[in-house]
Amino acid sequence: MTELTDEDAKLVSLARQARGRIQAAEGAAVRDDTGRSYSGATVTLTSLELSALELAIAQAVAAGARDIEAVVVVTSADEVSTATIQDASSTPTPVYLCSTRGEVTQSFTVEPRG
Repeated sequence: MTELTDEDAKLVSLARQARGRIQAAEGAAVRDDTGRSYSGATVTLTSLELSALELAIAQAVAAGARDIEAVVVVTSADEVSTATIQDASSTPTPVYLCSTRGEVTQSFTVEPRG
């Protein structure tokens, strides 16, 4: 089992809370290069669809983040798209996929584009 730092465990809590708040399919949380955290849940509207991860990263970028330090996605899926992570990160980014109970089911590192 993957051991999480206290900061990464906080991201798991934020992602679970974002998902649970609206009973979304997924919840995600990211930490930027200054230590700030952002979370989001899946958004499905007639005119807009965003994954929880896309929303969390968009919030970080909109707040001025220059790098994404860590990512947590609470999901039942076996994989998530890493394109947004690659676009927003300037350094390798650890990613933790977690069950809805908050247990890490998979961890890997995403390399930035370029």
